[in-house]
Amino acid sequence: MDYIKFKHELLKTKISSENIEKQHKRNKLTAEERINLLLDKNTFVELNAFTMHRSSNFGIDKKKFYRDGIITGCGKINGRLVYIAVQDFTTIGGSMSEMQSQKLCSVLEKAISTGSPFIQINDSGGARIQEGIQSLEAYGKIFKLNTIASGVIPQFSIILGPCAGGAVYSPAIMDFIFMVKNTSKMFITGPAVIKSVTHEEIDIEKLGGALTHNQISGNAHFYYESEQECFSDFRDLFSLLPENNTQLPPLKETKDTPTKSIIELNNIIPDDPKKSFDMKKIIELVVDDNEIFEVQELYAQNAIVCFARLNGKTIGVVANQPKVSAGCLDINSSDKIARFVRFCDAFNIPLINFIDVPGFLPGIQQEYNGIIRHGAKILYAFSEATVPKIALIVRKAFGGAYIALSSPAMGFDRTISWPNAEVAVMGAEGAVDIIYKKEILENKDDKNFRQKKIDEYKNKFSNPVFSAKENVIDMIIEPQYTRIELINALEMLKNKKEQRPFKKHGNIPL
Repeated sequence: MDYIKFKHELLKTKISSENIEKQHKRNKLTAEERINLLLDKNTFVELNAFTMHRSSNFGIDKKKFYRDGIITGCGKINGRLVYIAVQDFTTIGGSMSEMQSQKLCSVLEKAISTGSPFIQINDSGGARIQEGIQSLEAYGKIFKLNTIASGVIPQFSIILGPCAGGAVYSPAIMDFIFMVKNTSKMFITGPAVIKSVTHEEIDIEKLGGALTHNQISGNAHFYYESEQECFSDFRDLFSLLPENNTQLPPLKETKDTPTKSIIELNNIIPDDPKKSFDMKKIIELVVDDNEIFEVQELYAQNAIVCFARLNGKTIGVVANQPKVSAGCLDINSSDKIARFVRFCDAFNIPLINFIDVPGFLPGIQQEYNGIIRHGAKILYAFSEATVPKIALIVRKAFGGAYIALSSPAMGFDRTISWPNAEVAVMGAEGAVDIIYKKEILENKDDKNFRQKKIDEYKNKFSNPVFSAKENVIDMIIEPQYTRIELINALEMLKNKKEQRPFKKHGNIPL
C-alpha cells in the first residue's frame, strides 16, 4: 500500500458523515472546508496527522481519533507561506488536550523559526476535562509561544465556534481576531455560571457573540455575516502585511498617479467649525484606488484605524472621526489607537495621522475609569514607534491630543497642516474665557467684545503660520496636494533609521 493510500485509509474514518451534517446544521463549515477556503488551492501540507491522545481517564481511551481534534500544517495565501492550526469540533468537541497543544505549539514554533505568519481557527468546547491539569498546562504552553511570537510574526485568530475559558487568552494575545455573526462565541464564563454567581441573566450571543466583541468589548477586530466573507476579507488583509518583522509589506501596483491633485479636498471641510464631516472620505480620496481596510470599525468610532496603500506601499492610518464625539480621544479610542500603532511599528508599516481633534474627552466617568492611564498608551505607542510618522492636521489639533497625534517633540518626522487648521493649547473660545475672564465681565454690555478677542486669539495663536514660525509645523499645503505631499514624505523617510538605548522592554501603562 503506497503512502497516499495508507494515509487515506487511516484518516477516512476520522469524521463521520453524521458529524459533518451536524456541523453544517450549525451553519458551520468543517475544518477541512475552512482550510480549503482560506488557503491557495492544493498548497496545504498537513503535519502530525496521526496524533492521538494518550489519556485513559473516565473512559476517554475508548474515544481515540487521528488528529486529536485539530488539523495543523502549512500552506500558502497569495503565494506566501503560512502555518495554520484548525480545531475540529466534530472530534471530541475540538477540546484542548495535551497532544492537541503539542501539535499547535509545534506549528507555531515552525512559524517563528521560518518567519511565517500564523493562523489559528478556534472551534472548541474548551479544555478536555478528562485530562485534568494537563489540559490547563496545554493552554499555558500556547500562551507563552503566542507571547514570544508577538511582534516577530503576524498572528491571527479566527473564531468560528465556541472559544471559552482559558481558550480565549490565546486569541487575546494575538494580533487580530475575526468573528462571524451567530457562529463565533467568546467568553470567560458562560451564561449559566454567571447566573449562578452574580444572578445576572444574559443569552450566549449577547454575552460573547461577534457583535458584542466588535462593538462593545473591543476584544475583536473584524465582524462578518458568513465564514466565506470572513475568509475573503482575511486574504485581503494578508496581502497588506509583511511575513515577519524583518520584511516590508508587499508592493501593489496602482492606477493612481503619485502626482494626482484632488480638487474635491479643497471644499470638504465645512465653513462652520462646529459642523462635522466624514474623515473616512478624506482618507479614501487620498489613498491608492480609494481603498481602505478598516480595523475595529464598530468599536470606539470616534477614532479610525485602517490599512491602506500610498503609491503601492502599505501604510497604517490613524484618524479622528468628527462625526462621533467630535473626534475626541477617550478611553476606548486610546486603547484602539495604541494597539494599532504598536502593530504597525512592529511590522515596518509607516504611520500617517489625519487629525481633527479638540482634545481628550472630559467627564467624571472618563477620569474615574482611567483616561490618564489609557491616554498615556497613545503617547507611549507613538513615542516608542521608530517607523516613519507623518501627521496631517486637516482642521484642528488642541492640547494633549495635539501632542499625542502630531507633535515633533514626540518624534513625528513630518507635520503638515491645511491652511485653515487651528493648532493651539485649546480652542479659541475656551482660551479667551480664561485669559479675558475679568475683561469679559467688565465689558458684558459690549456684545462684540468676546468675539473680537476670540478672533484675535485665532489670528495670533491658532493660525498654522504661527506654528510654522515656531518650527512645529513643517509644511502648510493646499488640501488638493495632500496625496502628493504624503507620498513625497514617505519617499524621503523610506530609509529612516532610529537607534534607541538598550533595554529588556519598556513598561507601557496598561
